[in-house]
This record gives sequence, C-alpha cells and structure tokens, in this order.
Amino acid sequence: MWQKPWGYKEGFAICGGLFLTGTFLQITIGKCELSILSYPMNVCVGVLYLVILLLIYAFSQKSYFIRWMGSCQAAVSSMVSVAMLTVVMGLIRQVKSDVPLLGAESWLGFSQMLSACSFVLLFLWMITLLGLTTIRRIHHFRWCDFPFVLNHLGLFLALTGAILGNADMERLRMTTKTGQAEWRALDENQKMRELPLAIELQDFTIDEYPPKLMLINNETGEALPSKKPENLLIEENFHTGRLLDWEIGIEKKIPLAASVATQDTLNFVEFHSMGATYAVYLKAVNNKTGQQREGWVSCGSFMFPYKAIRLDDQTSLVMPEREPRRFASEVKVYTESGCRDSATIEVNKPFELEGWKIYQLSYDESKGRWSDISVFELVRDPWLPVVYTGIWMMIAGAVCLFALSQKRKEDNT
Repeated sequence: MWQKPWGYKEGFAICGGLFLTGTFLQITIGKCELSILSYPMNVCVGVLYLVILLLIYAFSQKSYFIRWMGSCQAAVSSMVSVAMLTVVMGLIRQVKSDVPLLGAESWLGFSQMLSACSFVLLFLWMITLLGLTTIRRIHHFRWCDFPFVLNHLGLFLALTGAILGNADMERLRMTTKTGQAEWRALDENQKMRELPLAIELQDFTIDEYPPKLMLINNETGEALPSKKPENLLIEENFHTGRLLDWEIGIEKKIPLAASVATQDTLNFVEFHSMGATYAVYLKAVNNKTGQQREGWVSCGSFMFPYKAIRLDDQTSLVMPEREPRRFASEVKVYTESGCRDSATIEVNKPFELEGWKIYQLSYDESKGRWSDISVFELVRDPWLPVVYTGIWMMIAGAVCLFALSQKRKEDNT
C-alpha cells in the first residue's frame, strides 16, 4: 500500500481518513453551519474555491498526488464513500438543521447528514476530484471529449450550485384572507418577514369527493368492521346499499342544507348560503332482526352540527366530513417593481413570478368549502438557474455521447 501506482486501497484509505477527521471535528467543534454561506459570502467562497482548483491543477506536473487525484481509482472510491453515507442518510430519520442534537446522537451527526462534518469533507473531496478532472479535459480539449466535458462540468455546476445556494433559499408561509392583500409571511423560525410582493385572495374553491356513510362502534368510535372498515359512497345515482347486516335506503338528498330544530327532532331544509352542509334522509333495515331505523344523517359544517342515527346499542350510522379532491385559489399578485398578475394556484400547480414560486399549501379546514382563508408557501432559490444549467448540460452530454457512439458503430460497419 502507498506504493506507486496508487489504486483503490489508497483511495478508500484517504476517504476513511477524511471520515475520521470529520468525526473528530463533529465531536470537538460541532456540525457544519451552511447558513454562513449566504450572499455575498457564497459568491466569494465559490470564486475562491475555483481559483484554488486552478492553482492545484497548475502544480499537477510536480506532484504525483495531484495527478492521481484525476484517476479513475480516486473518483470511484470517493463516489462509493459518499454513496455509502447517502444510504445511511436514507436509513436514519433526518431532522431539521436548526434542531440541536444531544448526547451520542451528535457525535456522528447522522441525523443531520448534510451538515455532518464527515459527510461535508467527503463531499468536498468528491467535487474537488470532479473539478480537477474537468479542468484537465478542458485544458487538453479535443472534440471527442465534448460529451465528457459537458457531463462532468454540468455535474460540477449542479453540485456546487446546490451547496452554495442552500443558505440563500427562502421558504415562507403566508396566510391570506379573501379581499385583502397580504405582503407578510412567516419563516421557518416563525419570524414575520415583509416581502417585495403582495398576494390578494380573490376566491377560494374546493371540489369535494361525494359524501359517504359508515358504521361506528358507539363505545369506541371505531369504524366497522374494525380491521377493514366499509363505507357507502353517496354518488348522484346512489339509492340503496348495504353495510354489514344493515340495508340502507336513501329517500331524500339535500346537497346544501341547514339543520332546523323542531319540537321532537332535528330537521334539514335547503339552505343556499355560507355554512350549508350535506344531509340525507334514509331508512336502515337489519336483515337478521328486522329492526328498522330512519332519520337524517349529515356531516355537519362549521355552522351546523353533524347528525347520526343510532341503529342499536352497539352501532351508529354516521357521515364523516367530506374529503377535498381539489382546492384552488384565485389570486392577484403585486410586486414592488410594478408587476401585476392574476393566477389560479392549486396543489402541485404553483405560480411563478420574479423568482418566487407560490404553492397552494392549506386553507381553513374548520370551514371546509366555505373557507375564506388560503395558506401559501413561497419559495425563492436564486441559485436554481445554476443547478438547472448543470442538469441540462448533463442531458446534452448524454445525448452527444449517444450520438457519437452511434456514429462510431456506423463507421466500424
């Protein structure tokens, strides 16, 4: 070992040394705080790192170690080491970087792998090897190396851009109310921030799944059957169905209803206004005992209570709250630069304006479909174009590599 030419043993030995060094640093000084790499510090660090890479490469002819850093053995051993820690990260529950680790959990820092000193050192070693290899190919560039340069330079840009831009990424939570413009949001530490944009909620809509009926245990409230609960979906053409030994027949449906207390019972009437609930009048017959029950069942709303039917001493028939299928917000967005735009934002369909991505996050669940509040998540990552550029370069490199391989096959034939 350590006899020229160096191979995989030396590569894994260096990675092991970096891991032990990182572990020692983790125990003595704590985890790496990437939050210090915010603008303009990250730009300065990025430029300095690139200058250091160029200086290291300039001395490659005088140092065997630097020349070996561009070898396949060094690259493979570093990638395998980082991959092993990545697998460990997938097996261990990760917590936020601002959560303090206590006791033995903080020695290795595997619960916060991206800020663990051992992972940071190994990752820095890997991208340093990647950068030196890319610089060497660019210095001795030939057109046949074009796919290689695209792939490696793209990967280098994507990885360094993601690390340097981590501290600049903003993730905020904004709560808006219908008819009011809001420009304040809360960060991850629940601190209020004033933003260079404002969101005015015009309207909020929800598409709900059809209501359903189910049986519950009167004592425990558990859905029946306990191991595999059953339910009846009240779709437009639904009239009769069966739950366990009970035959259920729908006699009347009121999609927008209000409860009205009478002298003897609770009745439901049509109510086309805020707070309306879904109600059905039904009859339930037990096929074994012949026992019959009838009455109104409703899921209720923030204005009206839910209504259930007690079938016997052990069982009741209920209508759970309706589940949202799709919810969306119609908004107007204003920016300090004078830009004004309208959009419909829904889950997995964000709206982007001046570097901000606005995601539909939540709403006032207590009011359901009648909610006048919409909650958005605003995300800004100014380094994302650098990462995307690297990814597109890798894709272009893969396409060029495929095209060149096909051309070589044709030339050989």
